[in-house]
Order: sequence, then C-alpha cells, then structure tokens
Amino acid sequence: MSLVRLRTFIEVYRQRSISGAARTLSLTQPAVSQHIAGLEAAIGRALFDRQARGVEPASAARELAADLGDKLDLAESALASARARSVELAGALQIIGHADFLAEVVSRQLRPLLEDGIRLRMRSGNHELITRSLVEGECDLGISAQAPDDPRLRGELMSSDEVVAVAAPAVVQRLLAGGSLQQALGREPLLAYSLELPLVDTWLAHNGIELPASIPAVAGQDLRTLRTLMVDGFGWSALPAYLCEAAIARGELAEIPGPVGRTRRDYHLLWTPAALRQPRVAHARQILLWQLRNNPRS
Repeated sequence: MSLVRLRTFIEVYRQRSISGAARTLSLTQPAVSQHIAGLEAAIGRALFDRQARGVEPASAARELAADLGDKLDLAESALASARARSVELAGALQIIGHADFLAEVVSRQLRPLLEDGIRLRMRSGNHELITRSLVEGECDLGISAQAPDDPRLRGELMSSDEVVAVAAPAVVQRLLAGGSLQQALGREPLLAYSLELPLVDTWLAHNGIELPASIPAVAGQDLRTLRTLMVDGFGWSALPAYLCEAAIARGELAEIPGPVGRTRRDYHLLWTPAALRQPRVAHARQILLWQLRNNPRS
C-alpha cells in the first residue's frame, strides 16, 4: 500500500468527506475516490458507506485507522525531514500566531530559518483565526496559547511561561494599602486579552479571589497595548512573564502578590499533517520546537 493512498484514507476518515479530503490534499474528487477504491481492493473490504452528506466509516476503516494511529503522520514527517536535508529549502513560510508572542518571543528564534534561505511571512490572529488559516491552507504553521481543538490539526507544546498579575507601582501600593485585595481589585480598571478574561480569570481562580462580573475597561489581543497602559499608570491585568519581567525590573510595573502566586500559560505549535510534506515546513517545525524548548528567552 502506498503512503499516498494511506494519507488519502486518513483524510477521508478524519473529515468524513471525499470533497473535504480532496481540498486538503489538493486532489480532485475522482482521484480521492480512486485512491479509496484501490485501497479497498487491496484489503478486500469496503472502507466507507457513501451517504447523501459525506461518508461513514465501515468497521474495516475504523480498524485500519486504529492500526495506523499517528504512525502515518510520523512517517511523513520523517520523510519530509530527510528530503529537507537534501533539497533546496528556500521558499516562503507562512506563520500565524498571537501578535505579542510572535514579536517578543518567536522573533528571537527565527534566525536559523532565515540563514537556511527560508523567507518568512508573519500574520497575527486569535486561536480561531489561527485554526481556520491552517485548515484552509492559508498558513503553514500556527502558534497558539490553546492546544489544537480541531481533529484536522496536530500540535505540540513548544513553551510554557508564568502569568503575573501586574500594575504600575503606584496602583499596586493602592491595592495593598488596606482592606481586602479582592475589594481593591474590584475598584481598579481591569485590562484583559478579551471579554472572556482567560488570563485574568485563571489567575483569580488560582488565588481564590472572586470578583463580580465586570466588563474590562480595555480588551485587546495584543497584550503589549495593555502593558503600555499599565506603565502609564492605568488599570491592572495578568500578563505572561515575557511581557512584564523587564518592566518590573525597570520599576515601570510591579507584581500584585496573590495569596497563592503565579499561574502558567502554555504555547503550542500547530500544523496540518499534509503541511509536513513540504520540506521547509517540516524543517521549520523541528527548528522552532527545538529553539523554543531550549532557548525560550534568548
């Protein structure tokens, strides 16, 4: 059985769709159907039941998918890596991620790729946009603070950082001047990544602090905006350490000491299995994972 047929089978199985697999693999629908028919002939059993809307895996398909697991993804990744060592890597690589993390952390790890002749194109977006851009083939690699939640994506943890509640030193002094920290925080303007408050809520829950539901004074997906406002003396928030430790060291910000302490935030590298067929994508994936795991701040 060829890897091409097995990859086609896996895409149809995951998407429950001949047409969806064809788009992902850049094949025609007849070609996908031929691959499945050839695989069915090879194993002597039907793999899918054709329905009005998509296909439903037969028991043979479920057994084959269970046997393959992620082995096919790993095999294709290994082959792409081998090709990367012997073919020209030059070409544009599309990366999408959170704007502040790309600028403050990832940018410091890109030089090895640039020295290999890979041209980089960077885009910013939230998790939903990152997922859509990868699935639709608009970008090659994504970097998100959430693990992949779409079955068409794969991901690996690339780094983890502490989350720190911060404000300007004068604001922190005011928060700690008297009374409960919970009440004092409720009186100060809140700055957040979004209206859902993912960073702030996690820090509050970790420290056993309950605040009444409130709308942030500012919500913005580039956390550097919130940092600038706090340095200027407005509001409080919870930020990843990479965004605030230098400002704390300079005395521009101060940590709000929680009863329990800091929380953590993970960052994941995301991709589609089909993207690893491209040598530059497979090579970039390996380099970024190694760099962010071993030199996250250098």
